[in-house]
Amino acid sequence: MITIRTLGLDDAEAIAALRLDSREYLAPWEPEKGEASFTAEGVRESIAASLERAEAGTGLPYVIEDDGRILGGIMLNSIVRGPYFRSCSLGYWVARAAAGRGVATEAVRLAKEVAFEELGLFRVQAETLIDNHASQKVLQRNGFEPIGMAPAYLKIAGKWQDHLLFQVLNPEMD
Repeated sequence: MITIRTLGLDDAEAIAALRLDSREYLAPWEPEKGEASFTAEGVRESIAASLERAEAGTGLPYVIEDDGRILGGIMLNSIVRGPYFRSCSLGYWVARAAAGRGVATEAVRLAKEVAFEELGLFRVQAETLIDNHASQKVLQRNGFEPIGMAPAYLKIAGKWQDHLLFQVLNPEMD
């Protein structure tokens, strides 16, 4: 059963091993993070930074698990909970061995529940590279709709690349 739970410092070794094993698979879809992102120490530093954002209320990092085995990560970023704007951005990654099995689809569904039901947000945005059709399908299966294209949005795989923007609105809010 796919679940998400809050990321912790104790997850560093498992995540480092998973990311190292999936390095080539993930490379075309992610920023270049350097060699440290494949070591337990480097991942621990990244987790600590994510937990600081969680403490500040601007981000929530989760691991994606299947019966206690880590398969990836999912994050609610840029959380804004104001009177006129209640939104966040969603990002996720899944290990090579877990790809194509519905893991990301279920994790996005669960993160969307957190955003809408626990955080009371009105909108969740996600961005994908133009040619990341698998990720676009994951989002569309979760009710996300395309809302536009952002030129040179993120530096992915060493170059600034265009992204398609998607959003889903909370049906329980007016």
